[in-house]
Amino acid sequence: METKPDYSRIAQSDSFKRFMQAKKRFLLPMSIFFLVFYFALPLLTSYTTVLNKPAFGPISWAWVFAFAQFIMTWALCVIYSRKSARFDEEIERMKAEAGRSVR
Repeated sequence: METKPDYSRIAQSDSFKRFMQAKKRFLLPMSIFFLVFYFALPLLTSYTTVLNKPAFGPISWAWVFAFAQFIMTWALCVIYSRKSARFDEEIERMKAEAGRSVR
């Protein structure tokens, strides 16, 4: 019979608290940036004319901004995937310290 780790003890450990702080320091700014960038397009196009000016010939800044949202989404996905791999490594290290190696 396999014994379960003491999750309360793990949650109170300094390494887990540092891990959660690092995760919050990464996720909160990234989420705020995404939401601001995402909602800027509909807000700017609905309430201002700033994006109506031509950027490249007949292409307006609204189209450039809209295309930039696709690039931003892919970039944030790549950044998150790489960072989450490091978070997973840290979790595995904490589980090993707790005396259990779950796969």
